[in-house]
Amino acid sequence: MRAYPPYTNKRKIQLVLPNSPYTVLARRKRLLRLCIVLFILVFIIVQLNVINYDFHSTTNVDSSHNNDTTQALLQSIPAVLHKYLKPKNNSQVVTNSSQIANNEKYQAINISEIQRSIERYNEYQTIINEEIFGPLYNDSIVIVVQVHKRITYLRHLIVSLAQARDISKTLLIFSHDYYDEEINELVQSIDFCKVMQIFYPFSIQTHPNEFPGTNPNDCRRDMKKEQALIAKCNNAEYPDLYGHYREASFTQTKHHWWWKANRVFDQLEVTKYHKGLVLFLEEDHYVAEDFLYLLKMMQLKAFELCAKCNIMSLGTYLKTFNYYTYNNNHKKVEVTPWISSKHNMGFSFNRSTWHQIKSCAKFFCSYDDYNWDWSLSYTSHQCLKNKLFAMVTRGPRVFHIGECGVHHKCGKKSEKDSGNQVISKVQQVLNVATKSNQLFPNNLMLTVASIVKKQKIRKGNGGWSDKRDHLLCLNMTLGVR
Repeated sequence: MRAYPPYTNKRKIQLVLPNSPYTVLARRKRLLRLCIVLFILVFIIVQLNVINYDFHSTTNVDSSHNNDTTQALLQSIPAVLHKYLKPKNNSQVVTNSSQIANNEKYQAINISEIQRSIERYNEYQTIINEEIFGPLYNDSIVIVVQVHKRITYLRHLIVSLAQARDISKTLLIFSHDYYDEEINELVQSIDFCKVMQIFYPFSIQTHPNEFPGTNPNDCRRDMKKEQALIAKCNNAEYPDLYGHYREASFTQTKHHWWWKANRVFDQLEVTKYHKGLVLFLEEDHYVAEDFLYLLKMMQLKAFELCAKCNIMSLGTYLKTFNYYTYNNNHKKVEVTPWISSKHNMGFSFNRSTWHQIKSCAKFFCSYDDYNWDWSLSYTSHQCLKNKLFAMVTRGPRVFHIGECGVHHKCGKKSEKDSGNQVISKVQQVLNVATKSNQLFPNNLMLTVASIVKKQKIRKGNGGWSDKRDHLLCLNMTLGVR
């Protein structure tokens, strides 16, 4: 019997011949996949290089632009004034969290020393350069600058002041709510007029964990009144118009403005009998070289033609300003009811107007708005016998250069860059105006604003409902300090 091999179910494997159609097709598929992979890799590498190039290119362009802007600013300023723009060489930059913690710890320990320094400044009332420029006269203009800690803007304000005609005849008072040695050294280096420093004594810096700073038991801003009453936090019964509780960083500005006005008009030995104009500026303002010249002319014009004008305003909040702002407007002044949002920059008044404002302190100090200018407007409408009426220059002599502050936070670099760009624009406008004889007009043309409807009393912005704020504000007028 014939023997057969055992049965297997294995499938036979086909062997592909080297040059068969199947082999060629498989080779083409592998080659195609390889090409696709290579193309993707090359595309990714190219895109990464382009992005990297764009980033560095943009950075270099921005850096170059900022450097050019800085150089242009320096070139437009007399070399003798460059010293006001140079920061201290030994200033240290905080770079990490441990340094920040150490710095905060040092500041906490140093609060008592800062308070003692503030008390000494306010007690001594030292006037720098008085022996050079002589005493203050009644026809002299007192300039009061409210300063926080934006030293970059402050440097440029000082440079602009230094170039103003008749600046040597003024008394320049810097009112601080933040004690900083670098700012102090900058202010004390001023050599073109008489200078004084005063310090708001109830600052957040010196009261970080107690009123008027933030007390640990203060109600949180967005706390519901029901929650606040249960928690028994400070001022729980009095949220503001919008149901919010106080924020110290916002209330401080209004307190500071009111304190410095009381301080300058009623308490400083050098000014408490002064009858001339007091001009209010802030650290992020910039002045034209004829701002004092024009202010004097406006004052004379008011005596002659506008008896009810008790405010002189040199600045306006123009979103865009250029040479055409001055063309045919450089000698025009307009008389109009004082509007806080338009006429609160570079404005001045005398002792007579101050006495009227001070007599209405209750209205200013209790109005539920953390803005001093809105509060002043409310006081005018509700209390003043002679409402605030302004003479306003059509071609501004005071400009706002600050884009960083309480409402808009910026880093130091952003503050410097944005400030330089705005300052450069202001300088260009003023340079054109100077060359076109648009500054230092020989006379003024008085115009009257078109008749407007009676202004409605606006609802406040809130942030000022805490009874402690009301009392502190009133006590400043009573001369507690």
